[in-house]
Amino acid sequence: MPKDFLQGAKSHYDVIVIGSGLGGLTAANVLAREGRSVLLLEQHYKLGGLATWFKRPGGHLFDISLHGFPHGMIKSCRRYWTNEIADSIIQLHGVRFDNPMFSLTTTFDRNDFTKLLVERFGVEGTTVKAFFDTARGMNFYDDQTMTTGELFQKFFPGREDVVRLLMEPITYANGSTLEDPAITYGIVFSNFMAKGVFTFQGGTDQLVKSMQQEMERNGVDIRINSLVDKVNVAGGRVKSVSVNGREITTDAVVSNGNLKGTIFQLVGADKFDRDFVEQANAVRLNNSSTQVYMALKPGETIDRDTGDLLFCSTAPLFRTDLLLSRHITSRTFSFYYPGIRPAGKPRYLIVSSTNANYDDWAHLSPEEYELSKQDLIEDTLNHLEKYVPNCRERLDHVEAATPLTFEHYTRHVAGSSFGTKFEGLAVSRALPEQIAGLYHAGSCGIIMSGWLGTINYGVIVANDVLNYLSKAAPLPTPATLSP
Repeated sequence: MPKDFLQGAKSHYDVIVIGSGLGGLTAANVLAREGRSVLLLEQHYKLGGLATWFKRPGGHLFDISLHGFPHGMIKSCRRYWTNEIADSIIQLHGVRFDNPMFSLTTTFDRNDFTKLLVERFGVEGTTVKAFFDTARGMNFYDDQTMTTGELFQKFFPGREDVVRLLMEPITYANGSTLEDPAITYGIVFSNFMAKGVFTFQGGTDQLVKSMQQEMERNGVDIRINSLVDKVNVAGGRVKSVSVNGREITTDAVVSNGNLKGTIFQLVGADKFDRDFVEQANAVRLNNSSTQVYMALKPGETIDRDTGDLLFCSTAPLFRTDLLLSRHITSRTFSFYYPGIRPAGKPRYLIVSSTNANYDDWAHLSPEEYELSKQDLIEDTLNHLEKYVPNCRERLDHVEAATPLTFEHYTRHVAGSSFGTKFEGLAVSRALPEQIAGLYHAGSCGIIMSGWLGTINYGVIVANDVLNYLSKAAPLPTPATLSP
């Protein structure tokens, strides 16, 4: 008989969290810390969503997620997770750019960028300061009419090289484009500029293991291989979820899935107002991505000066359509040195990432799809040769992932890597106004994307849920308990 992954699960929980991306994990942990009974349901056999990992023969362990995040992760992890997790976050020092306009290495913080912009790019210091101050002062409630492209034109008119320096890493970090609202760029950029780029020492597998242990200490009931078919609604309120053939009742649901999937698949458009459905339909999905995972043979090494993150491109100018094109001209190489996993085997790994359109892959025949994956690998190796000479002979393993890969393992609509565009945030926040007890903590609105954004959004939503539960069904206190 197939294993019952819900064996022993209760018939009712205060909160059910659907999905175990970093937003869902954090929401579950915060809620359990406050004494709420929490059931975490994950359809995959591993936790983490896109912040996960996979193993391959030969002792190779690949992180799927982004190699860098802002310094703010330390504060968020210390406050909402554990000191152990926060203390394992370390800085990356080698961020490289190599393209037809310039080639340089930076610590990717405000001081170094100011120096580069003034001394190398010849921008007036007062202009640089004004730009940084403007970006730093942006918040969620600012005017959304100015685009990122217009922001750059205001401070650096005609400076395509400056735009490339300032924009390329943020596009990689959360899918931002020149056409998106300037605040979606300014907030994320300023977070990185505070103190540079950081990563988790120990690997994503250790991070998720530590998070799981903390949730279990706080009483979260964690269930994998548990695919939620439906969020059931009655009388304008969340009633239950249908999962693995069972119905489990709850007072609140936090969906960590794709926003559009939550609304149209888990709940159903008929449960929402017509105007809200129109707004949800208008929300644009963010792009997906392709990745190529490469492992060097045992004993092979990479020169540390190669850097940690390498933004390389053969395109003469920075353009959004070029970043998403099937004819790839821009890649981000993440180099994983043994120090990233000091407790593991001394392996050197490389992951190449490119933004991608789902439709470019979704309609290929099986034969065309496999050929396209091989073309992606070969083209990636051709570009890598410049930075890791003789890479083909030195590799022990190589494979590729596409938007269809991410769709398959995460069930994100169209394999979206960063959820939705900015307008998705307002729709996400409005869910409980439509259905009492229904919340969303998934990647959305660009700002709430990436490791730091999703963790912080998980906290925000958990606090919303706690406020709702305290009014709808307050926890019993010792004074009200029966003897």
